[in-house]
Amino acid sequence: MHPSVPFAVPMARMLEYESTLLEAAVGLLLNETGFAPEPGMRVLVKPNLVSRVNAKLSCTHPLVVRAACVWLLERNARVTVADSPAFGSALQVARAAGLDKALAPLGLQVRDLDKPEPLRLSFGGEIGISGMALHADAILNVPRLKAHCQMRLTGAVKNLFGCVTGWRKAVAHARHGDQGRRFRSLLLEVALTLPKTYSLLDAIRPMHRTGPVKGDPFDLGLLAACADPIALDTAVYSLLDLVPEQVPLWAEALQQSLPGADPANLYYPVELPEEFNTDGFLLPEELEPESFHPLRLARGRVRSFLERLGWRS
Repeated sequence: MHPSVPFAVPMARMLEYESTLLEAAVGLLLNETGFAPEPGMRVLVKPNLVSRVNAKLSCTHPLVVRAACVWLLERNARVTVADSPAFGSALQVARAAGLDKALAPLGLQVRDLDKPEPLRLSFGGEIGISGMALHADAILNVPRLKAHCQMRLTGAVKNLFGCVTGWRKAVAHARHGDQGRRFRSLLLEVALTLPKTYSLLDAIRPMHRTGPVKGDPFDLGLLAACADPIALDTAVYSLLDLVPEQVPLWAEALQQSLPGADPANLYYPVELPEEFNTDGFLLPEELEPESFHPLRLARGRVRSFLERLGWRS
């Protein structure tokens, strides 16, 4: 590790998901983070499986998830690929994104993060986090970089919110959204409660203009990784010339004096952020409320129930 700063953020240029160099690039980045899984280690691979809507863009690209799994399997780790969409099952979303087919040759199937265990929140109340996530030996977090209508931009930290099981995420929005700093504080508490987490960011073709589902693709050609999800997000904020006042999660991390939120604590052992062209990458100018209306929540619960019974919209 660099003698003067704590967080390595290796970045690599990757113009196409179908590149024959993808697996090698993923391996290089994960090695640079210091991730060294031992044989038999139980590793949860946590992609972003947000929705069947626009799944090819709103979800982590299947080939990035596959490359991460190949790297782990080569080290004889015990790999579980799982997520918990707010509505519907992880497998249904994985099928829409093409992830089930990408993982099938590896003998892996996508599972739901289930069996919630309570996390007491610092501001009161609790939230249910999947026991599968809490009891993993390590987590390999594989988010997709996206513009976001409520958070402006999301990456590693927000993807870990997916370890909150199912509809509980929507309830957290309804209960804690637009209550000062509570919701963004909750996101950080979830990320900091989980086992040791390494993150691999899919920003080869991120979503811009809006999100997390209905934005547009942007050719950025970036893969990045870090042993700290907050530091990885900070690197991307800096790459996009943002300031904390523009990004609620960054402002909250700085308010809490989390070291990964300080760009001075990051270094780049492979490629430098300024080598990536972000011209034309657009983010929402005005943010939408963090809270969900109760009627939207109720409709979502009904839709989720019907989808699990095999109903298709």
